[in-house]
Amino acid sequence: MKNIAQLARFAVAAAVLTLAGTAMAATGSDRPLGREASIPFVNHGGISNWRADGDEGLYIQDQHRNWYRASLMGACTDLPYAEAVGFRTWGGDRLDRFSAIQVGGQRCPIESLVTSAPPPAKAHKG
Repeated sequence: MKNIAQLARFAVAAAVLTLAGTAMAATGSDRPLGREASIPFVNHGGISNWRADGDEGLYIQDQHRNWYRASLMGACTDLPYAEAVGFRTWGGDRLDRFSAIQVGGQRCPIESLVTSAPPPAKAHKG
């Protein structure tokens, strides 16, 4: 009886590891880049990180560690200095090319949101 319980635990553990490996492979670098996309559950933890790309773009990382680049319709002058941004989705819970970024009092409409590689590393001063 003890051996059956151990075998069952082993089978469950193996299944969990297999599923975890499949999930990791699906979110890896095999994802096509430069394609128009959307990020779901923006208002419920769907975004885990972001980095400004000058005043006309923003790199956004979702909860699955996938990166996207939002190109803005124009200059968002406070973006390079922002410590926080808001995401305006206009009634839904999905960030896409019809959404906007809120930086302080400035609303910055998104022109496109595409799948991306991670942002380039920041240059070190010194």
